[in-house]
Amino acid sequence: MSRIGKMPIAIPAGVTVDVAENNKVTVKGPKGTLERVMAPEMKIEVEGAEVKVTRPNDLKRNKSLHGLTRSLINNMVVGVTEGYEKKLEINGVGYRAAKQGKKLVLNLGYSHPVEMEDPEGVETVVEGANIIFVKGIDKEKIGQYAAEIRDKRRPEPYKGKGIKYADEHIRRKVGKTGKK
Repeated sequence: MSRIGKMPIAIPAGVTVDVAENNKVTVKGPKGTLERVMAPEMKIEVEGAEVKVTRPNDLKRNKSLHGLTRSLINNMVVGVTEGYEKKLEINGVGYRAAKQGKKLVLNLGYSHPVEMEDPEGVETVVEGANIIFVKGIDKEKIGQYAAEIRDKRRPEPYKGKGIKYADEHIRRKVGKTGKK
């Protein structure tokens, strides 16, 4: 039995979970609404103040979808109640970030500033000149946009310059040594 899949999802006060045909799950909460179509094999039931996910049989595909479906619904419930955020740090001389309306402007040592438009449902907040918070209710969108920002200048192993996640550790390398 899937350890994650068999756990019920508690629905907090102020949150409604609806399951339509074709396993279309809609979660409404204080921060917004999220919709997602789940795998048709899974059986999703709302019982009182909790959601239960069950699988029809023990085929390998159904076993793997069981835990995934439960995690996705749980992430939706957490997203509409608390929301998600990722923290990015910019390291390097002259590297900085600024916000212009819905645009994130990054100066990363290129000959031009890099401009990124915030996607729908995702908000970026710049703190100081070198800390970026990516906030929203959809965990998948937050992670994707944070990864796209990081890809503009990944941290390098010699000086550690670039954009990194706040909880990321960069493995440092020793530079060249002179001849004697």
